[in-house]
Amino acid sequence: MENNNSRRENDAQHVPFVDWLKITFVYCLVPVALFISAGDFQWVNAWIFSIAIVIAGVGGRIWAEKKHPGIVEERLSSIKIDKSNIKVWDKILAPLMAFSIGFPLPIIAGLDHRFMWSPIFSFWLSLMGFIFIISGYLFAVWALAENKFFSTVVRIQSERGHSVCDSGPYRMVRHPGYAGNVFALFGIVLFLNSIWALIPTLFALMITIMRTEKEDQTLKEELPGYADYAQRVHYKLFIGIY
Repeated sequence: MENNNSRRENDAQHVPFVDWLKITFVYCLVPVALFISAGDFQWVNAWIFSIAIVIAGVGGRIWAEKKHPGIVEERLSSIKIDKSNIKVWDKILAPLMAFSIGFPLPIIAGLDHRFMWSPIFSFWLSLMGFIFIISGYLFAVWALAENKFFSTVVRIQSERGHSVCDSGPYRMVRHPGYAGNVFALFGIVLFLNSIWALIPTLFALMITIMRTEKEDQTLKEELPGYADYAQRVHYKLFIGIY
């Protein structure tokens, strides 16, 4: 048993190069969608955003894997695991949330840039957007690196000894990964100068809140210690608001 555990841990420490390529490819799809819809490869803010999302997405997972060997494997293998272990509602909300956070916003923002639907934002609004993006991604990456049970689907990872994470950003809100991504979305609206991008952003916020409610209730009912943790950390996503 001990040898099996050691072997699994050693395997987890060496994520296949092809898996890193898959992760990088997925994160590069967002900039590709943005530039194709914008039709402008000299758009400076789009390049800055593209670099930020790829670094946060890939770099964050490298950091998390170094801290918690096996977390990347868990996130990649979640699409292959026994679906009976996934909540029925999450089979819908998980992919819907991933899509809503990833693609509609850059596509709308790109089209907005191409057809100049929105007025030009001030430098200070763009700067605020950049700060929102960076701080949001940093917060989300911190959550990923702090919680070794961070998964793409809502399930109790009994085989990995699932326990409550109450350190790092989890001392502030109960779902910091979601919070960081939502914060970044509003930053993207400002930084990419698109009022119309608020529509997919608000849709993504709605899906995120729906999933947060379901996930939080599931964890209270099924994960030992989570109900007590929820009594200590009152807010799910945004301190003082929700």
